[in-house]
Amino acid sequence: MENKNDKLEAIRHSLSHLMSMAVQELYPQTGLGVGPTIENGFYQDYDPPEAITPEILPRLEKRMKELIKKNIKFEQRHVDFAEAYDFYKQDPYKTELIDDLKTAGEKKVSFYKSDRFDNLCAGPHVDSTKEINSKAFKLTKIAGAYWRGDEKNKMLTRIYGVAFETKQELDDYLKMLEEAEKRDHRKLGREMELFMISEDVGKGLPLWLPKGAFIRKKLEDYMYAKELERGYKYVYTPVLTHKKLYETSGHLAHYHDDMYSPIDIEGEKYYLKPMNCPHHHMIYNNKPLSYKDLPLRMAEFGLCHRFERSGVLTGLIRARCFTQNDSHIYCAKEDLKKELLEVLDLFREVYEDFNIKNYWYRLSLPDFNNKEKYGDIENKEMWTEAGQVTEEALKEFGVKYVVGEGEASFYGPKIDVQIKNVLGKEDSIATAQVDFYSANKFGLEFTNSKGEKEKPVIIHRAIMGSFDRFFAFLVEQTAGAFPAWLAPEQVWVLPIASRHEEYANKVAQELKSQNIRVIVKNESETVGKKIREGERQKIPYLLIIGDKEIEAATVAVRQHGQGDLGPMKTEKFIEKIAQEIKEKA
Repeated sequence: MENKNDKLEAIRHSLSHLMSMAVQELYPQTGLGVGPTIENGFYQDYDPPEAITPEILPRLEKRMKELIKKNIKFEQRHVDFAEAYDFYKQDPYKTELIDDLKTAGEKKVSFYKSDRFDNLCAGPHVDSTKEINSKAFKLTKIAGAYWRGDEKNKMLTRIYGVAFETKQELDDYLKMLEEAEKRDHRKLGREMELFMISEDVGKGLPLWLPKGAFIRKKLEDYMYAKELERGYKYVYTPVLTHKKLYETSGHLAHYHDDMYSPIDIEGEKYYLKPMNCPHHHMIYNNKPLSYKDLPLRMAEFGLCHRFERSGVLTGLIRARCFTQNDSHIYCAKEDLKKELLEVLDLFREVYEDFNIKNYWYRLSLPDFNNKEKYGDIENKEMWTEAGQVTEEALKEFGVKYVVGEGEASFYGPKIDVQIKNVLGKEDSIATAQVDFYSANKFGLEFTNSKGEKEKPVIIHRAIMGSFDRFFAFLVEQTAGAFPAWLAPEQVWVLPIASRHEEYANKVAQELKSQNIRVIVKNESETVGKKIREGERQKIPYLLIIGDKEIEAATVAVRQHGQGDLGPMKTEKFIEKIAQEIKEKA
């Protein structure tokens, strides 16, 4: 029986070929790059003789549908290398791919022929276009892409498409995309004036605007209070560090490509900090410690810089500088499970407060066949023990988790918090990593109850991951409609006319006296326009004031997402919103 995923992959790959046929009919000299299937669809890279714009997509779609009706067959054949090179003598991209096949030791080269179009390809494809539903695909966008993902190579034109077996599946997916676009934190960040990214400052280097900075500070204050409650001690570390620290930690060996180029200072190399952990290890070593000092829970809101390629930068989700909600817990080995359970409990408490649901955990273990990442691991028994204790903690805590082999850090297994984003894709939003490795590297030890020297185990954990990514996640999950306790502007008071302003100011003063963030919107605009602007800005509450409200000593309450709640005494409204703020509703 044919697997649904296999059939979809064949359909999507075949549509990519049909798209290339349509493109080359319009631009015969177009060079062909790679064209794989991807989640929900496909793409193909082109080197056209002139610029291709999105306006051409409907025309390409129409031609593809015409080709589908022709019941074109896809026929595979294998040729020797001489014939393959001769076929693509004018195409440097396919020639390079053939070179790779030859280097890999392949004996023959696979081609697929469909009508007059013959193409280097390993497949899979449908037998004929009659297996493709012409109403179940759509070309979605055009983007630039460097050949083979290398910024030193030529920029090609990439055309994306999505495809499914049925029109209903396509419609559902496009509807989800439309909703996701509305919730995109980059779009809402601009509209709601939360943050910005300026090319003059640099790609991937966000600037937090007052409203966004206010919310971020609330997130930081929230975590600071939570962590102090649980015995965390805060430190600060510099963003610039001598290379020898990263040689000791292993980051230069394992993480070099994600670090910025070194800065020469007086003939010595310094790096922008990509991680906080090595700095915390140095603080641990500042003075001798005993078992009475452990567990030591060291915390920092640490600013880090990582070299993310420009092609993967995504607003605050994937940036080049960000602030981690970071902590390192140093404990005796026998206390590891207890500390992991404490971390899991903090995850649960925080996510309940932020109404985050439907998340799960991934237990990330090493794949010792990956010699590049795990090749220098000598003590596999230590790794096995760390993995077992970590899994025991997850089981004892009673949560849903999956196992991911090869996802562990180079220094130990980890627990990642997984959730689906607005596009339905899986994201990691937080982590807790077990480290039996760094104590040896940094000579970390403590005196145990027997007076002997012992090495601590380290838990690297970030409850919110980075504040930047968590903020982006919140924006997308709430569509920018933050709960009242987080919103920079909790209430707008809207006087209908100038004669209502005195009462509006009196109401505002009553709210301010209860620490409620309020603005009186007394611009000379219609109240309808003010309401529309308040809804666009997703202000939690709008209080409308006119003659009736003044006469009855009330306010007309409008709640974002709920509409009109009717008239309410000011003290009753204060009671209502104060309760929401207190409960983080």
